[in-house]
Amino acid sequence: MHKYIVAPELNEIYIDSVWNTLPRFIKPTLFLSNEKLSNELGCEITISAETFQYTGSFKFRAAYNLISSISQDNVIAASSGNFGQAVAYSCKLLSKNCTVVMPDTSAKVKIDGVKSFGAVVDLIDVNKISRIDRVNQLVNKQKDTFVAKAYDDYRVVAGNSTLGKEILSYKEFDMIVVPVGGGGLSSGIVIARDHLNKKTQIIGAEPIPGNDAAISLKAGKLISNEKEPSTIADGARTLSLGRLNWAILQKGMEDIIEVPDDKTLEALRLYFRLANLKVEPTGALSLGAILVNQNKFHGRKVCCVVSGGNVDPTVYAKVLLEE
Repeated sequence: MHKYIVAPELNEIYIDSVWNTLPRFIKPTLFLSNEKLSNELGCEITISAETFQYTGSFKFRAAYNLISSISQDNVIAASSGNFGQAVAYSCKLLSKNCTVVMPDTSAKVKIDGVKSFGAVVDLIDVNKISRIDRVNQLVNKQKDTFVAKAYDDYRVVAGNSTLGKEILSYKEFDMIVVPVGGGGLSSGIVIARDHLNKKTQIIGAEPIPGNDAAISLKAGKLISNEKEPSTIADGARTLSLGRLNWAILQKGMEDIIEVPDDKTLEALRLYFRLANLKVEPTGALSLGAILVNQNKFHGRKVCCVVSGGNVDPTVYAKVLLEE
């Protein structure tokens, strides 16, 4: 089976170490078999819901693994919300100071979430300054500061691989469908698949307005968006995959399905109506991918990863009422 150890740190000893230590600090994913969704879409669907993870998304797996490994007391992160909340909570648990740079268009529930963990929120207009540039400005003003990367870090990938281990140990799936933004979660699941010597296909789900990963996979080289994408899936508003993540996904991901925003919202409503599950738009991408290409999944055993459930009540209610 494949072995894509593209960073020397992502070796079997380190992965085993993370798998042995991190689970005591995180919540196991919630698996939901759903006959209604399966009948509706013609495949055997199992949901892996990270909506009940600490801070409401899978990001806590990565953030805690990352922040617990550093010596610095000051941490800066850039995030549209979920990673920011996860870093902020990790810093609170580990007695570190935290600043999170966030677009001023971020969901209010995510901004409030970051603040609730005692972090400083630095809101920016991404049309005037990029997240990276703003982080660099802040780092220049504050010495001995660690910049927490949301996806392009081996410790992030290893933390996320714990979700892959849980899914792949739960049952034999033909396919795992996972949202793709910067690639931290999907590359973590690929690493877990390869570490366990499984044959499960990993399928990415990416919003069409920010389809850099799909374009990169087709072109065989890393391609970036010219500007931050405008998509309802705010967790996937990334300029490009991380370089580490790209190196893993280029060889380890079977396909990336491009999902229009209307299908993402349809999936969000299906989760509510048929699974009684509140899901944020980014978390609905995996089910949206099945809606886009039902033939690809017909008759297969499929795990749909719901990456998070942090969505503004007003936005959520509006989406539900649009049905």
